[in-house]
Amino acid sequence: MAGRRSVRTRAIVIDRRTRLKEQDLILTLLTQDGQRADVIAKGGLKPGGRLAARVELFSETDFLIASGRSLGIITEAATVNPHAGLRGDMARVSAASCVCEVARLTCFEDMPDPYLFAICSRALTACEQAPDQERLDLVVAAYTFKVTAHGGWRPELRRCTLCGDEDVAFFSPRAGGMLCASCAKDVAGAVPMGPSGRDRLQALVKSTFDDILKMELGVDVTTELVSLAHVWAATHLDARLRAFEFMLSL
Repeated sequence: MAGRRSVRTRAIVIDRRTRLKEQDLILTLLTQDGQRADVIAKGGLKPGGRLAARVELFSETDFLIASGRSLGIITEAATVNPHAGLRGDMARVSAASCVCEVARLTCFEDMPDPYLFAICSRALTACEQAPDQERLDLVVAAYTFKVTAHGGWRPELRRCTLCGDEDVAFFSPRAGGMLCASCAKDVAGAVPMGPSGRDRLQALVKSTFDDILKMELGVDVTTELVSLAHVWAATHLDARLRAFEFMLSL
């Protein structure tokens, strides 16, 4: 947005935090072209205020953003998709928060990537559509592996990441994927994973969210997958993922 007095963009609100005056907010947005933008919503916490209902977390909104001294300032906002199906449901809010947490860590200012907006929007809709906790787990895990793979952290599932041996039986986020039994001995945190586990991970990366919502896997399997996604993202994004921690504690 440098060099322009104002810009109009559609964006997803992926983070909110209080700043300056008691009722003002700083929002982190994922814009339609896939960039991160930190902006000020003046009066964003004011009950009944004109912006309050339009800057809710997870909302897709058309914004007009004026240039400020350091951050842009929202001057107009019109809700496009509030993702209302997420409201009032702790499990859905928790899952959507994981999606936005990963989105915040994988988008950057002045680095457009439209894929990031499109997949985040679809994942939030999938969180609304998921019929149960198991499918919510799958949506979060799939989004996490898809976005990190897009960013260059695709898990190696065919051969050992250290020696290239195709006889693999362990998985390590730290090593970047599968390991043979010999190499796994020297990698802390490597966990056993057979062919079915590799197939499930591959499916999460390659399947559409429509297909993922139709998958029927037991709660033990989906919990394992979302836990693995948590460790994978925390390792490669080098961040503590508090939304994941909360979701896994429910």
